[in-house]
This record gives sequence, structure tokens and C-alpha cells, in this order.
Amino acid sequence: MNINKIAIHNRCAVFEIQNESCYYSEFKFSVYLNSQFYGDYDKNIFTIFDLNPDTEYKLTVKYDGKEIVNNFKTKSETAFLDVTLFGAKGNKKLNCTSFLQAALSSCPSEGTIYIPKGIYLTGPLFIPSDITIYLAKGAVLCGLTNRKEYPILSGIINEDKNEYNLGTWEGNPLDCYASIITAINSKNFYICGEGIIDGNAQNADWWENPKIKRGAWRPRTIFFKGCENVTLIGITICNSPSWTIHPYYSDKLNFLNLYIKNPDASPNTDGIDPESCENVRIMGCKISVGDDCIAIKSGKYYMSLYHTKVSSNIIIKNCLLERGHGAVVIGSEISSGVKNVIVKQCLMNHTDRGLRIKTRRGRGCQSVVENILYENVHMNDVYTPFVINMFYYCDPDGKTEYVYSKNALPIDEMTPKVVSLTVKDIICENAQYAGMFFYGLPEQPIDKINMENVIIRFSKNSGYGIPAMMSGIEPMSKKGIFVGNVNNLNLKNVLIERYTGEKITVCGITNINEV
Repeated sequence: MNINKIAIHNRCAVFEIQNESCYYSEFKFSVYLNSQFYGDYDKNIFTIFDLNPDTEYKLTVKYDGKEIVNNFKTKSETAFLDVTLFGAKGNKKLNCTSFLQAALSSCPSEGTIYIPKGIYLTGPLFIPSDITIYLAKGAVLCGLTNRKEYPILSGIINEDKNEYNLGTWEGNPLDCYASIITAINSKNFYICGEGIIDGNAQNADWWENPKIKRGAWRPRTIFFKGCENVTLIGITICNSPSWTIHPYYSDKLNFLNLYIKNPDASPNTDGIDPESCENVRIMGCKISVGDDCIAIKSGKYYMSLYHTKVSSNIIIKNCLLERGHGAVVIGSEISSGVKNVIVKQCLMNHTDRGLRIKTRRGRGCQSVVENILYENVHMNDVYTPFVINMFYYCDPDGKTEYVYSKNALPIDEMTPKVVSLTVKDIICENAQYAGMFFYGLPEQPIDKINMENVIIRFSKNSGYGIPAMMSGIEPMSKKGIFVGNVNNLNLKNVLIERYTGEKITVCGITNINEV
């Protein structure tokens, strides 16, 4: 067994136990720091907190009579600023926005802003470059409930005929409220610790009439625009007004050992939604939300025309994804395309769908999904484990004939494409509606799906439900494989148990190779 250094920072460090199990380690182990007992762990990815900067440490992992040693040195820091020195009080009474922003604005490059135990009421905070925010255990940044305390980020600002985009809502450049943590064009910043960022939406009106714009569209809890080299480690984020973490047109992002928790009925409270982002790592995160756990996006058609950026090079590993509409999702706002995504060693429990791609006519010809790999994933009580839906009925025109028609329409600049998906070494227990549901466009069939070493077992008490959000599909129960308009569906060592009716139901243009 080996230990990988995932991230070494000035006051915390993240490590990964190398094995093939999903999220939880194959064995429990004990961690020692400089020969002193630190804690017992049972997960593949773990974090050491409250380290000193510029210090050498000896990490020892002990298990089953064996031990592994890994030496590391923390990064240095130039200053350590306690927010209470600026007037912030963690008494859950004082509006601390100006005091916290003063601390952030005063912090020198490579310095640390320290937030001690307490509940700090705050509106949006704007994060500069080259700093660390460290939330101590018991520290809570709690969002104010009055939307008048939230600045508005304009969707489009025209200056000298150059269009500048700040605000966004569901793939379009629209006015939105700033988030509790907002960063615009910042670089090299870190948010770490065992503390909490609480959107406090349950005590505000963010979840009321969620599809109605009031002043501006709802904020996220954490929003980055045009940022680079951003790392979040260890914190808990909860009760988000809408999407919880939304990196937007940003690069080199790390989301490590986070816990994201929103009520299951909270609207549009996705966990992590990288949109038009590159080089993203989501590792060791536990996510339980009211919508998709992780959704990879790249904007709607307008953004693909004028601000094209593919989402690419994304790794999702050793995560626990629970209760969402989808566990790992691509779409549906993917008009600039998505490519090179790896999902590995993840657990997916009690989600509506497991591995899900959703798109539709109107996303545009640059909406190309390719080189997607799901490998070594375990699912339990996922209604429909695998879904590709190219008739997704979102947006005001989502239920029009243009979107739902099963007749071949002309291929034009509005036609999306799904090129390649590979699925290997997957176990799905207690599925219900369908094992696989793949439905491409008749004019643009899904090009290639490779399924290898996949086991799907239906629950003995499966209910009926809709496997994909599209018009004209009847409820299903224990449907093995439903496939329509796929040029090449390659099934190798695919086992489906307890299905009813035919194992494979085919419609449209479909070529199946089963071994």
C-alpha cells in the first residue's frame, strides 16, 4: 500500500490511501504525526489540520501490524491575521461583512486569514489573490437572510463594444446575486479548515418561488469567475440558496474532502458544478443535496457563440454521492462541449440516476461530449444507474415538438453530439426503473458506448418511474436495457439480474455488439 500526497498547504495536508475500494478504505487505519497519535480513519482520502507553516512532519499510517511513513513539509506564510482583530465577532448577532472584508483586503500576499470558533453573520465576501482563509473547527460563516445585503453581479457589461460577463444563471449571462464567497479573476487562494460555510437559505426566502427572478437570480454559496489555482479543503458547506459551489470559466481547481449538505427538497441546490472549467479535481467529497451532486456544464448556446470554453480534464475520485437527482452528471447546459472526464472509485447511494448525460436539440453543434470514463464505481438503490438522454425537456421550450420529436430533423448549427462513453467495472445493487437508458437523436445518434464488467441487480420490490426526463416515455420497472439511436453499443461481460420482459429493448437506429 502507498500513500499519495494530494495537497500540502501551510496549515493542512491531504493524503490518499492507494487501493481499489470506493470511498471507504479496504481497512481501518491509524494516523500518527511526528509519532503522536492523530486519529483513526476509514476513508481513502483524509486530511490533517492545524499544522504549522514551514514545518517538516513525519506522517505514519499503521494498519494490520504494518506501517507506512511519509515525510512532508508545509508551505510558508507571510502573516497570520485573526478576523477578531478587525472587529468581527462570532456571536451570531453582529453583521460582520465589513470587518471580514477588511481582513481579506488587508492580508498580504501568501498570508492567512484565520476565523476562530463562533458564528459570523455575513453577506458576500470578495476574495483577493494569493491568500488563505482558514476556518477553525466550530467556525461558521452564516449568510445574511436579507437579499438587499447582497450585491448584484451583472450578466453582461458592454464597454467599448467589448462584452464583459460577470453574472450567470443556468448557462446564460444573467444578473445574479453575489455569493457568500465570491472571487472574480483571483489566483492562488485557498479555503481550508474544519469550519462551516452556511448559506442559511432555510431561514431566508431563496427557496421560495425558485423559478422567479426577484431583483436578480439566486446566489450560490461559493462562486468563482475567471479564477486560477483555487483549492478548497475540509470545510462543510450547507443550506445553499442554489448551486452550492459554482466555478465558472476557471482553471486548476481542487475540491478535497469537502462535505456538502442541502435538504433533499431544496430547489436547484447542486453540489459542485464546474462550468467551462479545465483541470479540475474533485476528490474525497461527500455530497448530499436537493439536485445533482456533481454537474459538469459549459453554458447554453449564447455562451458557446461568444464565450466558448470547453469543460475538460476533470477527475472525480473517491467521492460519496447521495440523494441527488444524479450522482455525476454532464449537462444539460453544455453548449461549448465537455471532454476528458474520469469518474473513479465513487460510491453512489439513493440517487435518481447514477451516471447521467443530458442534452437536447438547441444546445448547438459545439456541444460535443467525448472521452468520458466511469470506472470502478459502486451504486446502491439508484433508480436508473446509466442514462444518456438527448431529449432533455428543460427550458421554456423544453416540451415543444422541436425538442421531443423522435423523427429525424436536419442536422444544423443547433444539433448536439455525444461521441464516446466508456464504463468499466461497475456494480449496481437495487436498481429500480431501468438498468441502462440510452436515447440519442435520430439525426445524430450517440456514436459509441462501451460497457465492460458491469453488474446490475434490480430490487425485488422495484417501483415504477420515469428513467429520464423527456417527453413521451412511460414509467418503467426492472427494464434491463433501453437503447435508441446508438451507432455502437458494445456490451462485454454485462450481467443484469431480476429484470422483467426482454433484457434489451431497441428502437431507432441502433447497433449492439454483445459478448
